[in-house]
Amino acid sequence: MASIPSSPRTVEEIFKDYNARRTGIVRALTYDVDEFYNLCDPEKENLCLYGHPNETWEVNLPAEEVPPELPEPALGINFARDGMNRRDWLSLVAVHSDCWLLSVSFYFGARLNRNERKRLFSMMNDLPTVFEVVTERKPLKDKPSADSGSRSRGSIKRSNDGQAKSTPNLADESYEEDEEEHGETLCGSCGGNYSADEFWIGCDICEKWYHGKCVKITPAKAESIKQYKCPSCMKRARQ
Repeated sequence: MASIPSSPRTVEEIFKDYNARRTGIVRALTYDVDEFYNLCDPEKENLCLYGHPNETWEVNLPAEEVPPELPEPALGINFARDGMNRRDWLSLVAVHSDCWLLSVSFYFGARLNRNERKRLFSMMNDLPTVFEVVTERKPLKDKPSADSGSRSRGSIKRSNDGQAKSTPNLADESYEEDEEEHGETLCGSCGGNYSADEFWIGCDICEKWYHGKCVKITPAKAESIKQYKCPSCMKRARQ
Protein backbone atom coordinates (compact mmCIF):
# COMPACT_ATOMS: atom_id res chain seq x y z
CA MET A 1 0.00 0.00 0.00
CA ALA A 2 1.32 3.46 -0.86
CA SER A 3 2.40 5.46 2.14
CA ILE A 4 0.21 8.33 3.29
CA PRO A 5 1.82 11.53 4.57
CA SER A 6 1.29 12.15 8.29
CA SER A 7 -0.31 15.49 7.43
CA PRO A 8 -1.88 15.12 3.97
CA ARG A 9 -2.15 18.37 2.06
CA THR A 10 -3.25 17.73 -1.52
CA VAL A 11 -6.67 16.44 -2.62
CA GLU A 12 -5.16 13.09 -3.56
CA GLU A 13 -3.28 12.72 -0.27
CA ILE A 14 -6.36 13.61 1.78
CA PHE A 15 -8.49 11.16 -0.18
CA LYS A 16 -5.95 8.37 0.40
CA ASP A 17 -6.05 9.13 4.12
CA TYR A 18 -9.87 9.13 4.09
CA ASN A 19 -10.05 5.86 2.17
CA ALA A 20 -7.55 4.13 4.45
CA ARG A 21 -9.33 5.23 7.65
CA ARG A 22 -12.67 4.24 6.12
CA THR A 23 -11.29 0.81 5.21
CA GLY A 24 -10.22 0.25 8.82
CA ILE A 25 -13.61 1.23 10.21
CA VAL A 26 -15.49 -0.89 7.67
CA ARG A 27 -13.34 -3.86 8.69
CA ALA A 28 -14.17 -3.26 12.36
CA LEU A 29 -17.91 -3.18 11.68
CA THR A 30 -17.99 -6.14 9.26
CA TYR A 31 -15.14 -8.67 9.13
CA ASP A 32 -13.94 -8.01 12.69
CA VAL A 33 -17.39 -7.22 14.09
CA ASP A 34 -17.33 -9.84 16.89
CA GLU A 35 -13.99 -8.57 18.16
CA PHE A 36 -15.21 -4.97 17.91
CA TYR A 37 -18.45 -5.83 19.74
CA ASN A 38 -16.58 -7.48 22.63
CA LEU A 39 -14.22 -4.52 23.01
CA CYS A 40 -17.14 -2.10 23.46
CA ASP A 41 -18.02 -3.20 26.98
CA PRO A 42 -20.61 -0.76 28.43
CA GLU A 43 -18.89 -1.11 31.83
CA LYS A 44 -15.78 0.57 30.49
CA GLU A 45 -15.21 4.32 30.25
CA ASN A 46 -16.17 6.40 27.21
CA LEU A 47 -14.74 4.65 24.17
CA CYS A 48 -14.22 5.76 20.58
CA LEU A 49 -13.73 3.88 17.30
CA TYR A 50 -10.71 5.10 15.36
CA GLY A 51 -9.71 4.32 11.79
CA HIS A 52 -6.01 4.76 11.07
CA PRO A 53 -4.14 5.73 7.88
CA ASN A 54 -2.66 2.22 7.65
CA GLU A 55 -6.17 0.70 7.23
CA THR A 56 -6.34 -0.61 10.81
CA TRP A 57 -8.91 0.20 13.48
CA GLU A 58 -8.81 0.73 17.23
CA VAL A 59 -11.25 1.07 20.11
CA ASN A 60 -9.73 3.36 22.70
CA LEU A 61 -10.27 6.24 25.08
CA PRO A 62 -10.43 9.72 23.54
CA ALA A 63 -7.35 11.91 23.35
CA GLU A 64 -6.52 13.69 26.59
CA GLU A 65 -5.05 16.78 24.98
CA VAL A 66 -7.36 19.77 24.49
CA PRO A 67 -7.88 20.67 21.75
CA PRO A 68 -7.07 17.29 20.19
CA GLU A 69 -4.65 16.96 17.28
CA LEU A 70 -7.51 15.79 15.03
CA PRO A 71 -11.31 15.91 15.36
CA GLU A 72 -12.43 13.15 17.72
CA PRO A 73 -14.90 10.34 16.88
CA ALA A 74 -18.23 10.01 18.69
CA LEU A 75 -17.63 9.55 22.41
CA GLY A 76 -19.08 6.65 24.41
CA ILE A 77 -20.16 4.33 21.61
CA ASN A 78 -19.99 1.45 24.10
CA PHE A 79 -22.72 2.76 26.44
CA ALA A 80 -25.62 2.00 24.10
CA ARG A 81 -24.38 -1.42 23.04
CA ASP A 82 -26.56 -3.58 25.29
CA GLY A 83 -29.58 -1.27 25.17
CA MET A 84 -30.14 -1.63 21.43
CA ASN A 85 -30.58 -4.30 18.82
CA ARG A 86 -27.05 -5.27 17.69
CA ARG A 87 -27.66 -4.34 14.05
CA ASP A 88 -29.17 -0.99 15.02
CA TRP A 89 -26.24 -0.25 17.30
CA LEU A 90 -23.71 -1.05 14.58
CA SER A 91 -25.66 1.17 12.17
CA LEU A 92 -25.52 4.02 14.69
CA VAL A 93 -21.76 3.61 15.09
CA ALA A 94 -21.46 3.59 11.28
CA VAL A 95 -23.34 6.90 10.95
CA HIS A 96 -21.12 8.57 13.55
CA SER A 97 -18.05 7.10 11.85
CA ASP A 98 -19.08 8.61 8.51
CA CYS A 99 -19.37 12.01 10.20
CA TRP A 100 -15.95 11.62 11.78
CA LEU A 101 -14.28 10.59 8.52
CA LEU A 102 -15.65 13.67 6.78
CA SER A 103 -14.60 15.96 9.62
CA VAL A 104 -11.02 14.64 9.57
CA SER A 105 -10.77 15.04 5.79
CA PHE A 106 -12.06 18.58 5.80
CA TYR A 107 -9.81 19.40 8.76
CA PHE A 108 -6.87 18.40 6.56
CA GLY A 109 -8.47 20.24 3.64
CA ALA A 110 -8.96 23.55 5.42
CA ARG A 111 -6.48 25.25 3.06
CA LEU A 112 -7.94 23.80 -0.13
CA ASN A 113 -9.69 26.18 -2.47
CA ARG A 114 -13.33 25.93 -3.49
CA ASN A 115 -12.80 23.72 -6.53
CA GLU A 116 -10.39 21.43 -4.66
CA ARG A 117 -12.91 20.93 -1.84
CA LYS A 118 -15.58 20.11 -4.41
CA ARG A 119 -13.29 17.57 -6.08
CA LEU A 120 -12.36 16.02 -2.73
CA PHE A 121 -15.99 15.55 -1.73
CA SER A 122 -16.82 14.14 -5.15
CA MET A 123 -14.07 11.53 -4.79
CA MET A 124 -15.29 10.56 -1.32
CA ASN A 125 -18.90 10.53 -2.44
CA ASP A 126 -18.11 7.97 -5.15
CA LEU A 127 -17.49 5.42 -2.36
CA PRO A 128 -20.34 3.85 -0.39
CA THR A 129 -20.64 5.30 3.10
CA VAL A 130 -19.77 3.15 6.09
CA PHE A 131 -23.48 3.17 6.93
CA GLU A 132 -24.37 1.84 3.47
CA VAL A 133 -21.81 -0.93 3.77
CA VAL A 134 -22.88 -1.98 7.28
CA THR A 135 -26.61 -1.93 6.47
CA GLU A 136 -25.97 -3.46 3.02
CA ARG A 137 -27.84 -0.65 1.34
CA LYS A 138 -26.94 0.07 -2.27
CA PRO A 139 -26.31 3.75 -3.03
CA LEU A 140 -28.91 5.24 -5.37
CA LYS A 141 -27.51 5.85 -8.83
CA ASP A 142 -27.94 9.47 -9.90
CA LYS A 143 -28.56 10.60 -13.43
CA PRO A 144 -25.28 11.57 -15.14
CA SER A 145 -25.88 15.26 -14.47
CA ALA A 146 -28.93 15.20 -12.26
CA ASP A 147 -28.51 18.64 -10.76
CA SER A 148 -27.65 20.29 -14.08
CA GLY A 149 -31.37 20.23 -14.81
CA SER A 150 -32.01 22.66 -12.00
CA ARG A 151 -29.00 24.92 -12.53
CA SER A 152 -27.81 24.95 -16.14
CA ARG A 153 -28.79 27.33 -18.89
CA GLY A 154 -31.20 25.70 -21.32
CA SER A 155 -31.71 22.54 -19.28
CA ILE A 156 -35.08 21.39 -18.00
CA LYS A 157 -36.38 20.07 -14.71
CA ARG A 158 -39.67 18.41 -13.85
CA SER A 159 -42.20 19.45 -11.25
CA ASN A 160 -44.09 17.02 -9.01
CA ASP A 161 -46.85 16.67 -11.58
CA GLY A 162 -44.33 15.51 -14.18
CA GLN A 163 -44.62 18.68 -16.27
CA ALA A 164 -41.34 19.81 -17.80
CA LYS A 165 -40.28 23.33 -16.88
CA SER A 166 -37.39 25.29 -18.30
CA THR A 167 -35.07 26.88 -15.76
CA PRO A 168 -34.16 30.57 -15.78
CA ASN A 169 -30.70 31.66 -16.89
CA LEU A 170 -28.28 32.19 -14.03
CA ALA A 171 -25.06 34.16 -13.64
CA ASP A 172 -22.08 33.35 -15.86
CA GLU A 173 -20.19 32.11 -12.81
CA SER A 174 -22.78 29.35 -12.40
CA TYR A 175 -22.29 28.27 -15.99
CA GLU A 176 -18.54 27.93 -15.42
CA GLU A 177 -19.12 25.83 -12.30
CA ASP A 178 -21.53 23.57 -14.20
CA GLU A 179 -19.05 23.04 -17.00
CA GLU A 180 -16.41 21.95 -14.48
CA GLU A 181 -18.80 19.72 -12.56
CA HIS A 182 -20.52 18.07 -15.53
CA GLY A 183 -17.69 18.15 -18.07
CA GLU A 184 -17.60 14.36 -18.15
CA THR A 185 -21.27 14.04 -19.19
CA LEU A 186 -21.49 13.06 -22.85
CA CYS A 187 -24.37 13.37 -25.29
CA GLY A 188 -25.93 9.95 -25.91
CA SER A 189 -26.27 10.78 -29.60
CA CYS A 190 -23.16 12.63 -30.80
CA GLY A 191 -20.84 11.91 -27.87
CA GLY A 192 -20.12 15.61 -27.36
CA ASN A 193 -19.19 17.03 -23.95
CA TYR A 194 -21.61 18.86 -21.69
CA SER A 195 -21.78 22.62 -22.19
CA ALA A 196 -23.83 24.90 -19.96
CA ASP A 197 -24.77 27.25 -22.81
CA GLU A 198 -26.55 24.53 -24.80
CA PHE A 199 -29.98 22.99 -24.22
CA TRP A 200 -29.87 19.42 -22.90
CA ILE A 201 -32.63 16.93 -22.11
CA GLY A 202 -32.45 13.69 -20.11
CA CYS A 203 -34.21 10.46 -21.02
CA ASP A 204 -36.52 9.32 -18.22
CA ILE A 205 -36.06 5.67 -19.23
CA CYS A 206 -32.32 5.06 -19.77
CA GLU A 207 -31.19 8.24 -17.93
CA LYS A 208 -28.84 9.30 -20.73
CA TRP A 209 -28.53 12.98 -21.60
CA TYR A 210 -28.73 14.51 -25.08
CA HIS A 211 -28.20 17.80 -26.86
CA GLY A 212 -31.66 19.08 -27.70
CA LYS A 213 -30.52 19.66 -31.29
CA CYS A 214 -29.37 16.02 -31.60
CA VAL A 215 -32.82 14.64 -30.73
CA LYS A 216 -34.77 17.52 -32.34
CA ILE A 217 -36.23 18.79 -29.04
CA THR A 218 -36.43 22.52 -28.42
CA PRO A 219 -36.93 24.16 -24.99
CA ALA A 220 -40.45 25.14 -26.10
CA LYS A 221 -41.28 21.55 -27.09
CA ALA A 222 -39.85 20.23 -23.84
CA GLU A 223 -42.41 22.29 -21.93
CA SER A 224 -45.19 19.93 -23.04
CA ILE A 225 -43.32 16.63 -22.50
CA LYS A 226 -44.32 14.79 -19.34
CA GLN A 227 -41.95 11.84 -19.83
CA TYR A 228 -39.18 12.06 -22.37
CA LYS A 229 -38.06 8.89 -24.18
CA CYS A 230 -34.91 9.10 -26.28
CA PRO A 231 -34.90 7.67 -29.84
CA SER A 232 -33.13 4.48 -28.68
CA CYS A 233 -35.73 3.77 -25.98
CA MET A 234 -38.59 4.52 -28.35
CA LYS A 235 -37.10 2.11 -30.89
CA ARG A 236 -36.75 -0.65 -28.26
CA ALA A 237 -40.36 -0.10 -27.14
CA ARG A 238 -41.62 -0.70 -30.70
CA GLN A 239 -39.70 -3.96 -31.07
